[in-house]
Amino acid sequence: MKRGSYGFDAPWALAGLFFGAVVLLVLAAVSYVNDVPAAAIAFLLGAVYTLASAASYLYTTRRGKFAVWAEELGRIEGDERILDLGCGRGMVLLLAAQRLREGRATGIDLWRGVDQSGNAEGVTRANAEAEGVSDRVELVTGDMRELPFDDGRFDVIVSSLAIHNIPTVEGRERAVKEAHRVLRPGGLMLIADFQHTPQYESVLRELGVVDVRRRDLGWRFWYGGPWFKSEMLEARKPSSNGGEAVLRRPHQDAAPAKDVGEGA
Repeated sequence: MKRGSYGFDAPWALAGLFFGAVVLLVLAAVSYVNDVPAAAIAFLLGAVYTLASAASYLYTTRRGKFAVWAEELGRIEGDERILDLGCGRGMVLLLAAQRLREGRATGIDLWRGVDQSGNAEGVTRANAEAEGVSDRVELVTGDMRELPFDDGRFDVIVSSLAIHNIPTVEGRERAVKEAHRVLRPGGLMLIADFQHTPQYESVLRELGVVDVRRRDLGWRFWYGGPWFKSEMLEARKPSSNGGEAVLRRPHQDAAPAKDVGEGA
């Protein structure tokens, strides 16, 4: 059960769908009153279609993505160092933290409200407290294109619908390269997005990552319908000795970060 408050992804888009449905319903009513049945039926069907898209979007942002990420994070063993790129209000970050016993979950974000309603560091802190994981969570205000962490710092890197918010090709490539840099050899990367995942894969392959694949996350991660489906990019950074990957590595001191338990 979620105890935190996680808002809505790109709230302007969801509002636009509902507004569009209302407009179409009004047009259908006007057409019916003016005895234009064909137009009334067309507008009504458009309204139903738009409402269905809005329902899909609403389900994904409030329930579906939580279920998908809970399954993806089931492989966490409990002692990893985890980084969430563009953590927002902490949905993935805190799901990961709930699976940790001795590890640490770090979230980095620029806290922009346009990407998620109510997106603010204070909200994420409050969510961590509500979920009972504040002792395992650190928050950093920073840009994923210039991560303030040492090389090989993290065992697992996750990101959900964040990297696509970087407007340029070069910027997104830089973010993926930075993620690769701070991931330890043998570490796992999980990036969910509905745009640019082929680009992310290409960048990782250019960096020498061969254990990488993209897969469809299914209807629970649709933002309005299959035309806005999300994909998971899963990659394993090559082990430095060429052998089998081991999940754990010696922990290093974090770069400037704030412990959620310490408050603002």
